[in-house]
Amino acid sequence: MDTIKNIFASKLLDIKAIKLQPNDPFTWASGWKSPFYCDNRKTLAYPALRSFVKLELCHAIQEQFPEAEAVAGVATGAIAQGALVADQLGLPFAYVRSKPKDHGMANLIEGDLTPGMKVVVVEDLISTGGSSLKAVEALRRHGCEVVGMVASYTYGFPVAEKAFADAGVKLVTLTDYEHVVAIAAETGYIAAADIEVLNEWRGNPSEWKK
Repeated sequence: MDTIKNIFASKLLDIKAIKLQPNDPFTWASGWKSPFYCDNRKTLAYPALRSFVKLELCHAIQEQFPEAEAVAGVATGAIAQGALVADQLGLPFAYVRSKPKDHGMANLIEGDLTPGMKVVVVEDLISTGGSSLKAVEALRRHGCEVVGMVASYTYGFPVAEKAFADAGVKLVTLTDYEHVVAIAAETGYIAAADIEVLNEWRGNPSEWKK
């Protein structure tokens, strides 16, 4: 798996999906300020890379969650990859909204999942884990059994690792913060000074301020 993590980290850097702005930090949905941003949804624009992500997510599901009977993507970032993965595996697909639709059937889960189904969740990126685990909660309330989650990338924050452990959800990712930063440093994508800033931020992301 480490080989795949290095390969995918290199591919994300090749398409400039990793952005560093120490002097003009990004603001995440959680409200955290960050000098680092991973936009791995850019992979959808590159057919060969899109297929690589699809196939590696499928391999992860087949190896770690072979009992899965359906695939659920987390809206909106993982809808496309989730649908591609479900199609490749020949499984039913649904996606979970962040909140119920405000018209029509007011659905929170879009698709046709039967209570009792074993579902694997596809996510694009894990930061704090909050939105990902809300989707898990919604699927469980619907009566589905969530067998695990696969994602393209995780920052690996302790708060997220604890949240997944508390929720009893196994998470498998194609790459992570450590592998991306290691490859970025090795290839000169980031400078030594950038690494210092990133380590300072990652040590206490909720309190970090530039």
